[in-house]
Parts: sequence; C-alpha cells; structure tokens
Amino acid sequence: MYIGGVEGGATHSTLVICDESGRIVGKAKGPSTNHWAVGIPGVAERIDAMARAAKAEANLPADQELTAIGLCLSGAEAEDTNRELENYLRTHYPTVAERYVVCSDTIGSIHAVSSLGGMVIIAGTGSNTLLRNPDGSAHGCGGWGHMIGDEGGAWWISRNAIKTVFDHRDNLRCSKLPVERVWQLIQEHFGVRTLHDLLDHSYGRFCKTTYAGLCARLARAAVEERDPLCLKLFDEAGQCLAQSVCALQDKISPDLLRDATELDIVCVGSVWLSWDLLRHGFVRELQSRHFPYDLRLLRLATTMAVGAAYLAADTYKLTLPRDYTRNYDVFYTHRVLANGNGTGKPNGNGVPL
Repeated sequence: MYIGGVEGGATHSTLVICDESGRIVGKAKGPSTNHWAVGIPGVAERIDAMARAAKAEANLPADQELTAIGLCLSGAEAEDTNRELENYLRTHYPTVAERYVVCSDTIGSIHAVSSLGGMVIIAGTGSNTLLRNPDGSAHGCGGWGHMIGDEGGAWWISRNAIKTVFDHRDNLRCSKLPVERVWQLIQEHFGVRTLHDLLDHSYGRFCKTTYAGLCARLARAAVEERDPLCLKLFDEAGQCLAQSVCALQDKISPDLLRDATELDIVCVGSVWLSWDLLRHGFVRELQSRHFPYDLRLLRLATTMAVGAAYLAADTYKLTLPRDYTRNYDVFYTHRVLANGNGTGKPNGNGVPL
C-alpha cells in the first residue's frame, strides 16, 4: 500500500508517497498547481510529473498506481472543479492513483496536526483562513484571490507598499513615514526607474508571484534596517491575519478546544517566517476584539503534503500510522487574561513561543 499527498501552492507544490508504516519513501517538488492560474490540464500534468518523480525515488514502477492520493490544492474550494480535476486525471493520467481526494490546501494543513480539526491561516503568496470542527463542518474567511482579498499575504503586503509610494508621489495620501527606502526596493525588485515603468508589471507583464516576491525585500529591510514603513506594512498584515481569526470566532465548536479554552492554529506560508514583524499587530487586534480563547500558533515541521496523505487514508479507511506531535512546533502561545487582554507566553529563554 502506498498513499500519496500533494501540497499544491500558488507558487510551489510538493508531492509525497508514504508506505504502509507511514514513512515517506518518495518526494518531489513542482511549480504552481492552482487551477485558476494554470488550468485543469496544467494542474493534472504537473501532478503526474511529480508523481512519476516521487515513484522513481521510492523505487516504484512509473505505471504503478498509488492506493490513494490526497490533492490539497490552492484554489480548490469548489466541488465541481475538484471533480473535474479528478476526472481529468483518471482519463489522461490513469497511472497516478486508484482513488482521489481533492480539496483546498487549508484542509491538508489541519490534517497534518490533528484528526479532530482545527484552524489554519495560510499567508503565502495569498491568504486564506479555514476552521474545521470535529463534526466535519467547515467555515472559511478569505481565499478569494488578489482581486478581492488576500489580506495579510505577500502579494497584499507588496501591493500596499507600491500603493503607498504611488499615493505619496501623487500627493493623494501623503505617507507619514518616509517612502524613499521602499521605493528603492521596488525599483531594485522590478528593475524599473520610474512609476510609469512599473505599469508594465501591473498589466501586460503582470505576475502575481513576481509581485509577491517584493515582500521578502521588504521583510529584510524591516528586520535589518528597521525601516519604519516596512515595519508598518507587516504590522498591518498581522492585524489582518488576526481579523480572519476573529471573523470565525462564533463558528468554533467547544469540542475543538484543548482543555475547553485553547485553540490550535496552524500557520502556513512564507509570511509567517516574519512572525516577529507580524506579532504586535496580530496580538493588538486580538485584544481589541476581546477574542475569548487562548491560542497556540503552530508551524508545520513537515510538508503539508503529509496531511494530504493522512486525509486520503482516512477518507478511504486505510490504516496509515502517524505521530501528530512530530509534525509541528509551537512558536507562540497567546493567553487571555481576566481583563480581556492577552499576553504571549515566554519559553525558558524569555522569548515568546
């Protein structure tokens, strides 16, 4: 028995193959598997390519079907397109797997750390927050793409940086903070000299991942140079990510809480690598909204593709051994105090978890 799982991001993807002991025996990387970006045929082709590469690493024949595979993909929120992808794979790439589960990338992240459910906030190129209760009910906030949402994601942070510079230069909304360093970073990232040069990247040559790539430069300037505008951009992103948690507050089942008071949140995506920059805005928003539960923020210690494999196994009642505690680290704990405010819990070194 071999179970596969796919972590399908808007920029990068990962496929793993687990044997009957739960050990990863094959792994492959690939590009975006978001059907809104590359189409159903493109997603299927990339999944097949990753499956072949992972099978080769596992010393499996290329034409040996996996027993089941979980496809947890960015953009896979609608059942009709999920079914279309499954049917396309069965028709055009029949040797990938015998059985499929297709769902959003948020689902795989939750399954990597718990079989009961939980909450996940994805903040990578875009953003999406999902709550899944023990009874199987699911509730979301965001995940609508950059034209409508993606608040707190790398594209959103980058876009806000660019918008701030444009508005300041136009004397439309003058920034209270210096914009010169951010404008320099924009010029370096896109290889432009003027505001008009940037329009080509906003229309004819627009690429969401290229835009989002500016975020890494902004993060470095915030950490290494303490640039005030860069710091503000990430503070606002932290605030937006906490707002998505608060938006789902009334949907949280008491059965999901640890010790009846604590909620685990899986934090996935490159933006979370800048937690020190996000933290003040995130915590401040929880406090201002009087969020009633303690929180543990978890960082995956393995690829979310492992959670996708668990999901496939559980869906088809296949035994796949696992130790959830090995799949995550707790990097921050938020405690609600009696006065309604919260605090971060320090570890042994006095640094917030």
